[in-house]
Order: sequence, then C-alpha cells, then structure tokens
Amino acid sequence: MTDSPRHLPPERPEWRHSGRYLLLAAALHAAILFYPPSVAIDPLEAPPPGPITVSLQESVVAPPTIPPAAPEKPPAPKPLRHIKPAPPAPPILAMAAEQVAAPGAITVPAPVTPPGPPAPEAAPAPARSAAPATVSAPLFNAAYLNNPEPKYPSLSRRLGEEGKVLLRVRVRANGLAATVDIEKSSNFERLDEAARRSVAHWRFVPAKRGDEAIEATVIVPVVFRLDN
Repeated sequence: MTDSPRHLPPERPEWRHSGRYLLLAAALHAAILFYPPSVAIDPLEAPPPGPITVSLQESVVAPPTIPPAAPEKPPAPKPLRHIKPAPPAPPILAMAAEQVAAPGAITVPAPVTPPGPPAPEAAPAPARSAAPATVSAPLFNAAYLNNPEPKYPSLSRRLGEEGKVLLRVRVRANGLAATVDIEKSSNFERLDEAARRSVAHWRFVPAKRGDEAIEATVIVPVVFRLDN
C-alpha cells in the first residue's frame, strides 16, 4: 500500500503580512496629523526686578616684561702681528789708518781759559724779629684797690670852689706812686693840693709788657663838685 501524499495548507505569501504593517503605520501617521497632542506649558513667573549693583574693579595692568639684556660678547682678540726679526748687521771691520804728519806742520794747543771766581753765596734771609709785646697802662680805678676819694677842703666848700684836676702819676712796677704832678689845675690851689696829697697814697695796678710788670705813667682825673 502506497502512502498517498499529504495535502499541506498552502503557504501564505509574506508580502501580505508586510502590507498590513504598512497600512497600520499609515493610519497612525494620519491620526497624529489630524489630532495633534496637546501639551500644557505652565507660564514661568519672572522674579521682581531688583536694584542693579555695579562694582568697579581696577584693572591691573601687568608691567611690560623687559627681556634680559643679552650679555655683551667679549671683543675678539686682535691677531698678533708677526714681526720678523731684523737681520743682523754685518760686522764692521775696524781698519787702522796710518797717520802721516805733514813736514813742517806745527800743532798749536788751544788756549786754556782760567776758571772764573766762584759765585757768591746767597746772603741768608734776615731773621724775622719777634712782634713786640703788648703794653698795658696802669690802672687806678679797680674796685679791689680800695683807694679813698680826696677830701673836699672845708674852706673851699664855704667859698664855693669847685673844679677838675688832672694829675700825672708815675707808677712803679710794685704799684706804688713814684711821683704825682699836676697836669692841669682846677684854678684853685687848695683843690689841686688836696687831690695831689690823696692820690700820692693810692695803690695802682702796674703797667705790663706781656706778663712783666713795668714802670709807666698814667693821668688821674679828680673832680670837686659842691652838689656831691
């Protein structure tokens, strides 16, 4: 018994399945075009305007960069000049020449000049004389001498006599008066004599030459006035 062949269902072509998919995709696109989706967008609230603050910032300018100076190149050494040594001089041959004296020639020696007198030596400069020492005059009015004033003659007071007497006093080195003479009178003899007798007993500061006390003369005025 032979097996009869089985009847298999006819195979569906694949293009049918793909056609369905294409129709489904076209329908979806059409639905999206006619019914677009609605999207709700919430409006954003802007913040209230606030004060604008502007801050000034000082721009710092960087100092220009100075490239370091290129080191100076040392000068190139000068080429040494080659100096050729001078050729040695040829030796000079000394030849003695014969000296023949002419007959009858007389040699006269040159006159010898006698040496002159020696130059006089310069006179030494005179020594500078020392400056003279300062001389100070005698003093009679020093406070420490305690010399008393001449007494006013009582008779001259009663008679109203007054005047000025100039006395020339020779003062010794010890400060005492050697002589007292009237250089100028007061025109009243009593006043002149009273002044001379008083000054003759005074002590004086002697005159000095440098630090040495010497004898000298001084003029002493004596005034007689009634209002004193």
